[in-house]
Amino acid sequence: MTKRTDILLVVACALVDADGRVLLARRPEGKAMAGLWEFPGGKIAEGETPEEALVRELREELGIRVSPPCLAPLTFASHAYEAFHLLMPLYICRKWEGFIHPQEGQEIRWVRKHQLREYPMPPADEPLVAHLLDVLP
Repeated sequence: MTKRTDILLVVACALVDADGRVLLARRPEGKAMAGLWEFPGGKIAEGETPEEALVRELREELGIRVSPPCLAPLTFASHAYEAFHLLMPLYICRKWEGFIHPQEGQEIRWVRKHQLREYPMPPADEPLVAHLLDVLP
């Protein structure tokens, strides 16, 4: 019999600008895995679809408006952390309204695809990079 593990459902987005760069956000001090770089997103609230959660999270974290049809599912991560198992769909988005401005004090960077592996990421995010490399020009 295996040990029961709580599943944490979160959603993430690879925002891609007109130059093909991907936005990464650095986890701020005081949060778990502080200092690591990740794709913007967050927890899915009860009753939310992944797309609704991502629209909300991108507005709260970056101050931009994203329409659900602009979110294209790309892949997902499934990773066992010590205290929970993370399931994280990754969407790609190339169109949004407004200017990206960090709302929660996080550092952000636009990164070219060949530089993505230079940024230390949480273990669940790392395998997502290979999928991005496949789809970005």
